[in-house]
Amino acid sequence: MDDTDLDIIAALQIAPRVPANALGEILGVPTSTITRRLNRLQNERLMKVIGRFAWPLVLSGNPHQLWICCEPGRAAEVAEKLKAFPEVQFVMTTSGTGDVYADLFPLLGSDINDLISNRIPSLPGIRSIETRLVLDSRRVGQNWRFQRLTDEQKDSLAAHEIPVNQPALASIDELSDLEFGTMCELGRNARASAAEVARTLKVSSSSAYRAIQMLLGTGSISPRVEVEPSAVGFPLAAVVSLQVKPKSIADVLDQLSSHESARMISMVTGQAPVVFHGVFRDPRSLADFITEDIGALPGIQTMDTSVALNVRRRYWMDRDGAFIGEQVEGLLRR
Repeated sequence: MDDTDLDIIAALQIAPRVPANALGEILGVPTSTITRRLNRLQNERLMKVIGRFAWPLVLSGNPHQLWICCEPGRAAEVAEKLKAFPEVQFVMTTSGTGDVYADLFPLLGSDINDLISNRIPSLPGIRSIETRLVLDSRRVGQNWRFQRLTDEQKDSLAAHEIPVNQPALASIDELSDLEFGTMCELGRNARASAAEVARTLKVSSSSAYRAIQMLLGTGSISPRVEVEPSAVGFPLAAVVSLQVKPKSIADVLDQLSSHESARMISMVTGQAPVVFHGVFRDPRSLADFITEDIGALPGIQTMDTSVALNVRRRYWMDRDGAFIGEQVEGLLRR
Protein backbone atom coordinates (compact mmCIF):
# COMPACT_ATOMS: atom_id res chain seq x y z
CA MET A 1 0.00 0.00 0.00
CA ASP A 2 1.16 3.55 -0.71
CA ASP A 3 0.25 6.80 1.06
CA THR A 4 -2.97 7.24 -0.92
CA ASP A 5 -4.17 3.76 0.04
CA LEU A 6 -3.38 4.41 3.69
CA ASP A 7 -5.13 7.80 3.60
CA ILE A 8 -8.25 6.18 2.13
CA ILE A 9 -8.33 3.51 4.84
CA ALA A 10 -7.73 6.06 7.61
CA ALA A 11 -10.54 8.22 6.21
CA LEU A 12 -12.98 5.31 5.98
CA GLN A 13 -12.25 4.44 9.60
CA ILE A 14 -13.85 7.81 10.44
CA ALA A 15 -16.64 7.85 7.82
CA PRO A 16 -17.09 4.38 6.27
CA ARG A 17 -19.94 5.45 3.94
CA VAL A 18 -18.48 8.76 2.75
CA PRO A 19 -19.17 9.14 -1.02
CA ALA A 20 -16.15 8.69 -3.29
CA ASN A 21 -16.40 12.27 -4.65
CA ALA A 22 -16.44 13.75 -1.14
CA LEU A 23 -13.58 11.48 -0.08
CA GLY A 24 -11.54 12.60 -3.08
CA GLU A 25 -12.16 16.27 -2.29
CA ILE A 26 -11.14 15.83 1.36
CA LEU A 27 -7.96 13.91 0.50
CA GLY A 28 -7.09 16.01 -2.56
CA VAL A 29 -7.26 13.01 -4.89
CA PRO A 30 -9.35 12.68 -8.10
CA THR A 31 -12.61 10.77 -7.65
CA SER A 32 -11.57 8.33 -10.39
CA THR A 33 -8.44 7.49 -8.40
CA ILE A 34 -10.45 7.02 -5.21
CA THR A 35 -12.87 4.65 -6.97
CA ARG A 36 -10.04 2.69 -8.59
CA ARG A 37 -8.10 2.37 -5.33
CA LEU A 38 -11.18 1.33 -3.36
CA ASN A 39 -11.95 -1.39 -5.87
CA ARG A 40 -8.37 -2.65 -5.82
CA LEU A 41 -8.13 -2.73 -2.03
CA GLN A 42 -11.36 -4.70 -1.80
CA ASN A 43 -10.71 -7.00 -4.76
CA GLU A 44 -7.26 -7.87 -3.43
CA ARG A 45 -8.83 -8.61 0.00
CA LEU A 46 -6.72 -5.98 1.78
CA MET A 47 -9.70 -4.03 3.14
CA LYS A 48 -13.45 -4.42 3.56
CA VAL A 49 -16.14 -2.06 4.75
CA ILE A 50 -18.60 -4.29 6.57
CA GLY A 51 -21.43 -3.82 9.04
CA ARG A 52 -21.17 -4.56 12.75
CA PHE A 53 -24.45 -5.96 14.03
CA ALA A 54 -25.77 -4.58 17.31
CA TRP A 55 -25.07 -7.31 19.86
CA PRO A 56 -28.58 -7.44 21.38
CA LEU A 57 -29.96 -8.34 17.95
CA VAL A 58 -27.64 -11.27 17.21
CA LEU A 59 -26.56 -12.63 20.60
CA SER A 60 -28.36 -14.46 23.39
CA GLY A 61 -25.84 -13.38 26.05
CA ASN A 62 -22.43 -11.89 26.71
CA PRO A 63 -19.30 -13.06 24.84
CA HIS A 64 -16.70 -15.36 26.41
CA GLN A 65 -12.93 -15.30 26.11
CA LEU A 66 -11.27 -18.71 25.78
CA TRP A 67 -7.64 -19.34 26.73
CA ILE A 68 -6.72 -22.78 25.43
CA CYS A 69 -3.69 -24.89 26.32
CA CYS A 70 -2.89 -27.49 23.66
CA GLU A 71 -0.87 -30.63 23.38
CA PRO A 72 2.67 -29.88 22.11
CA GLY A 73 2.72 -28.96 18.44
CA ARG A 74 -1.07 -28.93 18.00
CA ALA A 75 -1.96 -25.25 18.51
CA ALA A 76 -2.31 -24.53 14.78
CA GLU A 77 -4.52 -27.60 14.34
CA VAL A 78 -6.78 -26.55 17.23
CA ALA A 79 -7.05 -22.97 15.94
CA GLU A 80 -8.08 -24.28 12.53
CA LYS A 81 -10.74 -26.57 14.02
CA LEU A 82 -12.22 -23.68 16.01
CA LYS A 83 -13.02 -21.93 12.73
CA ALA A 84 -15.70 -24.57 12.11
CA PHE A 85 -17.84 -22.89 14.81
CA PRO A 86 -19.72 -19.81 13.58
CA GLU A 87 -19.86 -18.65 17.22
CA VAL A 88 -16.08 -18.17 17.22
CA GLN A 89 -15.68 -14.52 16.28
CA PHE A 90 -11.90 -14.24 16.74
CA VAL A 91 -9.12 -16.82 17.01
CA MET A 92 -5.34 -16.64 17.10
CA THR A 93 -2.35 -18.68 18.19
CA THR A 94 -0.28 -17.01 20.89
CA SER A 95 2.90 -17.14 22.90
CA GLY A 96 2.05 -16.67 26.56
CA THR A 97 -0.59 -17.95 28.96
CA GLY A 98 -2.38 -20.05 26.36
CA ASP A 99 -1.48 -21.56 23.01
CA VAL A 100 -4.75 -20.41 21.43
CA TYR A 101 -6.97 -17.46 22.27
CA ALA A 102 -10.55 -17.20 20.98
CA ASP A 103 -13.62 -14.99 21.43
CA LEU A 104 -16.86 -16.95 21.61
CA PHE A 105 -20.13 -15.15 20.86
CA PRO A 106 -23.44 -16.89 21.76
CA LEU A 107 -25.37 -16.33 18.54
CA LEU A 108 -29.14 -16.61 18.65
CA GLY A 109 -30.04 -20.28 18.61
CA SER A 110 -26.65 -21.44 19.88
CA ASP A 111 -26.22 -23.63 22.95
CA ILE A 112 -23.34 -21.78 24.56
CA ASN A 113 -23.16 -24.12 27.54
CA ASP A 114 -22.76 -27.13 25.26
CA LEU A 115 -20.07 -25.33 23.29
CA ILE A 116 -18.07 -24.43 26.40
CA SER A 117 -18.49 -27.66 28.36
CA ASN A 118 -18.59 -30.26 25.62
CA ARG A 119 -18.09 -29.49 21.94
CA ILE A 120 -15.01 -27.27 22.10
CA PRO A 121 -13.19 -29.10 24.95
CA SER A 122 -13.62 -32.39 23.05
CA LEU A 123 -11.63 -31.14 20.06
CA PRO A 124 -8.49 -33.25 19.54
CA GLY A 125 -5.32 -31.54 20.78
CA ILE A 126 -6.86 -29.50 23.62
CA ARG A 127 -5.48 -30.08 27.11
CA SER A 128 -7.37 -27.42 29.08
CA ILE A 129 -9.49 -24.28 28.64
CA GLU A 130 -9.91 -21.23 30.87
CA THR A 131 -13.19 -19.43 30.12
CA ARG A 132 -13.79 -15.78 31.05
CA LEU A 133 -17.20 -14.14 30.71
CA VAL A 134 -17.07 -10.62 29.27
CA LEU A 135 -18.93 -8.34 31.68
CA ASP A 136 -18.30 -5.01 29.97
CA SER A 137 -16.75 -4.11 26.61
CA ARG A 138 -15.44 -0.60 27.04
CA ARG A 139 -13.96 -0.46 23.53
CA VAL A 140 -14.42 -2.61 20.41
CA GLY A 141 -12.36 -3.16 17.28
CA GLN A 142 -14.21 -0.70 15.05
CA ASN A 143 -13.06 2.17 17.27
CA TRP A 144 -9.37 1.60 16.49
CA ARG A 145 -7.92 4.14 14.08
CA PHE A 146 -4.38 4.75 12.93
CA GLN A 147 -3.44 8.39 12.87
CA ARG A 148 -2.24 10.00 9.63
CA LEU A 149 -4.81 12.65 8.58
CA THR A 150 -4.90 16.34 9.45
CA ASP A 151 -7.39 17.76 11.93
CA GLU A 152 -9.11 19.60 9.08
CA GLN A 153 -9.53 16.36 7.13
CA LYS A 154 -10.86 14.58 10.21
CA ASP A 155 -13.40 17.35 10.80
CA SER A 156 -14.57 17.18 7.17
CA LEU A 157 -14.94 13.41 7.39
CA ALA A 158 -16.82 13.63 10.68
CA ALA A 159 -19.58 15.50 8.83
CA HIS A 160 -20.18 12.28 6.85
CA GLU A 161 -20.50 10.02 9.90
CA ILE A 162 -23.87 8.33 10.25
CA PRO A 163 -25.67 9.55 13.40
CA VAL A 164 -27.52 7.08 15.60
CA ASN A 165 -30.58 9.19 16.36
CA GLN A 166 -33.45 6.70 16.70
CA PRO A 167 -34.38 4.36 19.55
CA ALA A 168 -32.52 1.04 19.47
CA LEU A 169 -34.39 -2.11 18.53
CA ALA A 170 -34.91 -4.64 21.31
CA SER A 171 -35.12 -7.74 19.13
CA ILE A 172 -34.32 -8.87 15.62
CA ASP A 173 -37.98 -9.91 15.36
CA GLU A 174 -38.85 -6.20 15.06
CA LEU A 175 -37.31 -6.18 11.57
CA SER A 176 -39.45 -6.72 8.51
CA ASP A 177 -38.27 -9.20 5.88
CA LEU A 178 -36.95 -6.29 3.81
CA GLU A 179 -35.09 -4.79 6.76
CA PHE A 180 -33.64 -8.17 7.70
CA GLY A 181 -32.45 -8.74 4.14
CA THR A 182 -30.98 -5.23 4.03
CA MET A 183 -29.17 -5.88 7.29
CA CYS A 184 -27.61 -9.00 5.80
CA GLU A 185 -26.46 -7.04 2.73
CA LEU A 186 -24.96 -4.22 4.80
CA GLY A 187 -23.22 -6.78 6.98
CA ARG A 188 -21.30 -7.96 3.92
CA ASN A 189 -20.82 -4.51 2.36
CA ALA A 190 -21.64 -1.48 4.48
CA ARG A 191 -20.97 0.89 1.57
CA ALA A 192 -23.76 -0.67 -0.49
CA SER A 193 -26.07 1.97 -1.95
CA ALA A 194 -29.86 1.85 -1.90
CA ALA A 195 -29.80 1.02 -5.62
CA GLU A 196 -27.45 -1.93 -5.05
CA VAL A 197 -29.54 -3.28 -2.17
CA ALA A 198 -32.71 -2.79 -4.21
CA ARG A 199 -31.33 -4.82 -7.14
CA THR A 200 -30.23 -7.67 -4.84
CA LEU A 201 -33.50 -7.83 -2.89
CA LYS A 202 -35.72 -7.00 -5.89
CA VAL A 203 -37.43 -4.02 -4.26
CA SER A 204 -37.68 -0.33 -5.11
CA SER A 205 -34.74 1.98 -4.38
CA SER A 206 -36.94 4.09 -2.11
CA SER A 207 -37.87 1.03 0.00
CA ALA A 208 -34.22 0.00 0.25
CA TYR A 209 -33.23 3.56 1.17
CA ARG A 210 -35.76 3.67 4.03
CA ALA A 211 -34.56 0.30 5.32
CA ILE A 212 -30.92 1.43 5.25
CA GLN A 213 -31.69 4.68 7.05
CA MET A 214 -33.66 2.86 9.75
CA LEU A 215 -30.92 0.30 10.36
CA LEU A 216 -28.19 2.95 10.54
CA GLY A 217 -30.28 5.40 12.55
CA THR A 218 -31.16 2.84 15.23
CA GLY A 219 -27.59 1.52 15.43
CA SER A 220 -28.85 -1.92 14.40
CA ILE A 221 -25.84 -2.05 12.12
CA SER A 222 -22.72 0.14 12.25
CA PRO A 223 -20.35 0.47 9.27
CA ARG A 224 -16.76 -0.45 10.08
CA VAL A 225 -13.52 -0.86 8.18
CA GLU A 226 -11.87 -4.24 8.35
CA VAL A 227 -8.15 -4.20 7.62
CA GLU A 228 -5.50 -6.42 9.11
CA PRO A 229 -3.35 -4.10 11.28
CA SER A 230 -0.14 -5.65 9.91
CA ALA A 231 -1.10 -4.33 6.45
CA VAL A 232 -1.04 -0.72 7.68
CA GLY A 233 2.12 -0.84 9.79
CA PHE A 234 1.05 -2.51 13.05
CA PRO A 235 2.40 -6.07 12.81
CA LEU A 236 2.57 -6.80 16.54
CA ALA A 237 -0.67 -7.73 18.34
CA ALA A 238 -0.75 -8.41 22.07
CA VAL A 239 -3.26 -9.27 24.78
CA VAL A 240 -2.48 -7.97 28.26
CA SER A 241 -4.43 -9.38 31.21
CA LEU A 242 -4.34 -7.15 34.28
CA GLN A 243 -5.02 -8.01 37.89
CA VAL A 244 -6.40 -4.76 39.30
CA LYS A 245 -7.67 -3.66 42.70
CA PRO A 246 -11.50 -3.52 42.52
CA LYS A 247 -11.74 0.20 43.26
CA SER A 248 -9.35 0.96 40.36
CA ILE A 249 -10.99 -1.16 37.65
CA ALA A 250 -13.19 1.65 36.28
CA ASP A 251 -10.24 4.07 36.05
CA VAL A 252 -8.04 1.49 34.34
CA LEU A 253 -10.75 0.68 31.79
CA ASP A 254 -11.28 4.37 31.01
CA GLN A 255 -7.60 5.19 30.62
CA LEU A 256 -6.75 2.16 28.51
CA SER A 257 -9.76 2.81 26.26
CA SER A 258 -8.22 6.09 25.11
CA HIS A 259 -4.83 4.61 24.25
CA GLU A 260 -3.98 4.83 20.52
CA SER A 261 -3.01 1.14 20.36
CA ALA A 262 -6.25 -0.14 21.89
CA ARG A 263 -8.49 -2.35 19.76
CA MET A 264 -10.61 -3.88 22.51
CA ILE A 265 -10.86 -3.34 26.27
CA SER A 266 -12.97 -5.66 28.40
CA MET A 267 -13.88 -6.31 32.00
CA VAL A 268 -14.08 -10.07 32.49
CA THR A 269 -14.52 -12.68 35.18
CA GLY A 270 -11.49 -14.41 36.67
CA GLN A 271 -8.36 -13.35 38.51
CA ALA A 272 -7.43 -10.72 35.91
CA PRO A 273 -10.57 -8.59 35.44
CA VAL A 274 -9.19 -6.25 32.76
CA VAL A 275 -8.13 -7.56 29.35
CA PHE A 276 -6.49 -5.24 26.82
CA HIS A 277 -6.13 -6.08 23.12
CA GLY A 278 -3.72 -3.79 21.30
CA VAL A 279 -1.64 -3.49 18.15
CA PHE A 280 1.85 -2.03 17.97
CA ARG A 281 4.42 -1.02 15.38
CA ASP A 282 7.27 -2.96 16.99
CA PRO A 283 8.45 -4.61 20.24
CA ARG A 284 9.81 -1.29 21.49
CA SER A 285 6.34 0.25 21.29
CA LEU A 286 4.90 -2.66 23.27
CA ALA A 287 7.67 -2.37 25.85
CA ASP A 288 6.98 1.35 26.27
CA PHE A 289 3.26 0.66 26.63
CA ILE A 290 3.88 -1.88 29.39
CA THR A 291 6.46 0.11 31.34
CA GLU A 292 5.21 3.67 30.87
CA ASP A 293 1.47 3.52 30.18
CA ILE A 294 0.41 0.51 32.22
CA GLY A 295 3.07 1.31 34.79
CA ALA A 296 1.39 4.67 35.45
CA LEU A 297 -2.08 3.22 36.05
CA PRO A 298 -3.50 3.03 39.58
CA GLY A 299 -4.18 -0.25 41.32
CA ILE A 300 -2.29 -2.62 38.98
CA GLN A 301 -1.16 -5.69 40.89
CA THR A 302 0.10 -8.11 38.22
CA MET A 303 -0.01 -8.44 34.45
CA ASP A 304 0.34 -11.20 31.90
CA THR A 305 1.21 -10.48 28.25
CA SER A 306 0.52 -12.79 25.32
CA VAL A 307 1.72 -11.98 21.81
CA ALA A 308 -0.18 -13.06 18.70
CA LEU A 309 1.70 -15.49 16.50
CA ASN A 310 -0.99 -15.93 13.84
CA VAL A 311 -4.46 -14.38 13.67
CA ARG A 312 -6.75 -16.95 12.02
CA ARG A 313 -10.08 -15.10 12.26
CA ARG A 314 -11.06 -11.55 13.14
CA TYR A 315 -14.67 -10.36 13.34
CA TRP A 316 -16.06 -13.52 11.74
CA MET A 317 -13.74 -13.31 8.73
CA ASP A 318 -10.92 -15.78 8.27
CA ARG A 319 -7.47 -14.33 7.67
CA ASP A 320 -4.49 -15.38 5.59
CA GLY A 321 -1.79 -13.01 6.71
CA ALA A 322 -2.91 -9.54 5.63
CA PHE A 323 -5.66 -10.94 3.39
CA ILE A 324 -9.30 -11.00 4.48
CA GLY A 325 -11.73 -13.81 3.64
CA GLU A 326 -15.49 -13.84 3.37
CA GLN A 327 -17.77 -13.32 6.35
CA VAL A 328 -18.79 -16.52 8.11
CA GLU A 329 -22.32 -17.63 7.21
CA GLY A 330 -25.09 -17.95 9.77
CA LEU A 331 -24.48 -14.88 11.94
CA LEU A 332 -28.04 -13.56 11.57
CA ARG A 333 -30.76 -15.95 12.63
CA ARG A 334 -34.52 -15.40 12.82
